[in-house]
Amino acid sequence: MTAAPLASAPTPLSPVQGLLRRLARDTTYVLVGFPLALVSFVLAVVGISLSAGLLVTTLGLPILAGFLYAARGLADIERLRLAGVLDRPRVRPVYRRPEPGAGFWRRVFTPIRDAQSWLDLLHAFVRLLVAVPTFVLLVVWWVLALGGTLYITYDWAIPRGADDQDLSQLLGMGDGAGARITLNTAIGLFALFTLPLVARGCARLQAGLAYSLLTGVAEMRQRIVTLEEQKRAAASAEAVALRRLERDIHDGPQQRLVRLAMDLGRARHQLAADPEAARQTLDEAVAQTRETLDELRALSRGIAPPILVDRGLPSALAALAARALVPTELTVDDDLGTAAGRLDPGLESTAYFVVAEALTNVSKHSRATACRVEVTRKVGRLEITVTDDGAGGAHLAKGHGLSGIADRVRAAGGTLEVGSPAGGPTRIHAELPR
Repeated sequence: MTAAPLASAPTPLSPVQGLLRRLARDTTYVLVGFPLALVSFVLAVVGISLSAGLLVTTLGLPILAGFLYAARGLADIERLRLAGVLDRPRVRPVYRRPEPGAGFWRRVFTPIRDAQSWLDLLHAFVRLLVAVPTFVLLVVWWVLALGGTLYITYDWAIPRGADDQDLSQLLGMGDGAGARITLNTAIGLFALFTLPLVARGCARLQAGLAYSLLTGVAEMRQRIVTLEEQKRAAASAEAVALRRLERDIHDGPQQRLVRLAMDLGRARHQLAADPEAARQTLDEAVAQTRETLDELRALSRGIAPPILVDRGLPSALAALAARALVPTELTVDDDLGTAAGRLDPGLESTAYFVVAEALTNVSKHSRATACRVEVTRKVGRLEITVTDDGAGGAHLAKGHGLSGIADRVRAAGGTLEVGSPAGGPTRIHAELPR
């Protein structure tokens, strides 16, 4: 068994590099957004007008459905662009699909009955109202920034008539070249230093409209579905744990306590007639008491191991690896056991349960000769990987041990992957958000 600190996060960008990268992303988003908004607006106007004009015929609805699909394609392009501006993962709505074997008219009515398709068409229609002012503002700001800061290089080339007046003259700064250059350079520097803020504001304004219509509703629905799944998984995991605890108590400590009560009753009857037999019976009762306490301690370790609470996840996992029936190599970040690096108690308990159940499955079913456990702290998540060289064939079907791990991981908002081809090896990989 070994323990070693694991990989760290990649080196972050410097503030200047991050600012320039953000400025480039925001500017590209706004500039590209204008032609896309123009195409979307034309598509929406033509689609609504054409389908409304032909609605009295049988061609109106198929044409409307076709334009809804076209608006969906433009919406998908916008969702791809949103990720770089809002720093959010891409969320695509689950669109209504035609049933297998559906006829032509059912397929036509499928996008028409889908609320998100109409939101896509609405976005295609109104996005130009935001794209035009943000595009103009950002272009003007870029021209001011570049033209003003470089004004000194081309002031001499600007033709001036005898009656022309510069802005510096109108402001009372004088009519010389020095006044012109000073004023225009100052305007350019102001525009240059505020350009990242202006570009960010324009990009967020466009992206905010797109997010509210194209992704916001879908993300809210997906969040609700995820929370419902986590709730069901948590309830399932707790129910399994309670059933297991009830079974273990019934099969172990409860039976021993019943036998202990019987032994004490027999010893009480033997005291007067056969003290030596009574002493032997009491010795057996004492042994039963010790065994019962040992079983209760083992059960308490499965619920909330004291070593996990007192010393943290690395020590608790080291104890698990030491007790494992299959030789186990453990690699875990030591910082997870320090006061500053410890995880949330609920996350620690979930990680401990995942490793404990995985090692139990390795011991019972894998026929493995070696096992490896890796616990890695990554940015925003904790990764747990358990591999063995056993016979493979593990799966997440209900009624098998891995289903309990899957429920615990889903309840914590994480994901679980199981790779176990016939003949092995088996790899269980869990990611838990932190």
